[in-house]
Amino acid sequence: MIRIPKTLNKYFNEPIIIDKIKFSSHREAKYYGYLKTLKKLGEVTGIECQPVFELQPKFEKHGIKYKAITYIADFRVKYADGHEEIIEIKGFETPLWKIKQKIFEYRYPDLTLKVIRGKRK
Repeated sequence: MIRIPKTLNKYFNEPIIIDKIKFSSHREAKYYGYLKTLKKLGEVTGIECQPVFELQPKFEKHGIKYKAITYIADFRVKYADGHEEIIEIKGFETPLWKIKQKIFEYRYPDLTLKVIRGKRK
């Protein structure tokens, strides 16, 4: 585990690096450790960190190019029984997150989005 000194992100979380993966918070890193334990026990078969989902494709209108709108989840987890979940770790929910969550649920009806909420210390 590598602590990144004195660099807080915009939500005052301290980034941390584990297994050469940069996590935006200790809560996210701790959940990664939990998932690794489940993988060792055989309950989880795959862990993908920071999977990207397109919420709206790029497009052009009146000669103006617009970038795609994407959502980067914290984890995509595949379980031994065959189901998979998209995991999002949240300290608190922003208005932007609530919009992205709604669009994700609409665009990806076959995927389960599990939001793990936590309180700040």
